[in-house]
Amino acid sequence: MTDVPALRRGLAVLRVLAARPGPISAAAIARELDLPRSTTYHLLAELEAAGFVVHLAAERRYGLGIAAFELGSAYLRHDPLERLAAPLLRKLADRVGHTAQLGVLHGNELLYLLKERPSAPETLVTDVGVRLPAHLPASGQVLLAYLPHAHVRALYPRSFVTRTGRGPTSPAELRQALAAVRSRGWAVEDGQVTADFASVAHAVFDHNGRPLASVAVTFRHVCESGCTRTWPDLAQAAATTAAALTRQVGGKPPPRKP
Repeated sequence: MTDVPALRRGLAVLRVLAARPGPISAAAIARELDLPRSTTYHLLAELEAAGFVVHLAAERRYGLGIAAFELGSAYLRHDPLERLAAPLLRKLADRVGHTAQLGVLHGNELLYLLKERPSAPETLVTDVGVRLPAHLPASGQVLLAYLPHAHVRALYPRSFVTRTGRGPTSPAELRQALAAVRSRGWAVEDGQVTADFASVAHAVFDHNGRPLASVAVTFRHVCESGCTRTWPDLAQAAATTAAALTRQVGGKPPPRKP
């Protein structure tokens, strides 16, 4: 049992390194974890010996080692996100009677990983493996909304694609749409991907509170123009599923900004 606290501290060190954009000093790690420097150096030495940490002596900094990469690659090979999400999406589709989907960002596109249909499915353009401009579907908007502003600006410097004539067509319109998502707590799109279909979506978060994936409910809805419905009941069902998946991947939602 005496090794358990050391294991927890070692994992905490790896989490700190994983959350940073580059190598950092032992002193910075010690400060962040509130550890004695001697303990921090001991943990780093053990992790370095196991290949999980690399010491950049010339810079006096530490970064993730090849073993961490191998572990992460093995995790991805097991398709954990899809495996965890599949039963949750099946329950969601059955509960609301509409199609439930799981999507992730790939650059400025939304990639659909999973799609669960209700017993009486509706025909949709979206399917597993389909990619769409992320600013159009609710699945993409809810992920963009929780990215840093600079990241979104880099993804959308000028040009915007539309499918049905609806949706953001400029950086200013996209900023306004994403601000509405953050304020509301979920994303809504009506006819931006497929005419006469709408969707709501909630984000799934990783252990750093960053957007990892989105859970969406898509359904038939005819609205000529100017529709302002937000479907809070369906959004709540998607939120429950997204929160469950967030917990299962060890994630946490970011703090709500005032």
